[in-house]
Amino acid sequence: MKPSSLLLFAIKPLALLTLTLSITITTILLSSPSQSSIGSSSMASRTFILWLHGLGDSGPANEPIKAVFNSRQLVNARWSFPSAPFQPVTCNHGAEMPSWFDIPEIPVTANSPVDESSLLKAVQNVHSMIDKELAAGTDPKNVFLCGFSQGGALTLASTLLYPKTLGGGAVFSGWVPFNSTSSIIEQITAEAKQTPILWSHGTADGTVLFEAGQAGPPFLQGLGINCEFKAYPGLGHSINNQELKHVESWINSRLQSSS
Repeated sequence: MKPSSLLLFAIKPLALLTLTLSITITTILLSSPSQSSIGSSSMASRTFILWLHGLGDSGPANEPIKAVFNSRQLVNARWSFPSAPFQPVTCNHGAEMPSWFDIPEIPVTANSPVDESSLLKAVQNVHSMIDKELAAGTDPKNVFLCGFSQGGALTLASTLLYPKTLGGGAVFSGWVPFNSTSSIIEQITAEAKQTPILWSHGTADGTVLFEAGQAGPPFLQGLGINCEFKAYPGLGHSINNQELKHVESWINSRLQSSS
């Protein structure tokens, strides 16, 4: 089944397992210049959305996503699209590429090895972004993390390890980047467990296997963390418009409940 969407994001393996995220924009026209840092919109709304891209991609390449979020509640939302640093990646035979943390193997399965050391460094960077936003006056419950693939895994870890309750974390085609014996679990506070998680995953994903995504919610629920899981039949390693509109509604419902 071919996804029907305005935006299509896909990671494709190249030579030496090099991975890149390509974006095809078919019908969206932006009426104003894109922006990779916190927007200059009024602080009155105090809604912040941090988007974390996938392996081999960049923040600016993902900025067209915000054009899909056109609801009244998010018209003044401020977005940030940071870019991962270039660093060696094991699944890319050690070659450097934009990467939040090291990935030992592709495809990612439910039992793939993890590199918690590099993951935690990436989490610290994300937390610094959140801290800066809260210092500017944003309510933590109006802060939302979203991420695709590697960015989805980082979204999950950053949300769970942040000591306060946030508005939510949305994971697209991601995985749990730690296991049941990890010391990370001991660092998850009671406040962090109150942050809702939305998990979207295509059943035809060949890069982060559907089994890896499907294993996430039961694992989180076992830790006392609320996680909504939505499977998208026939969707590969990509994001379609249906997923984006659903997360928009999901964010809106969180804003309403926290107001």
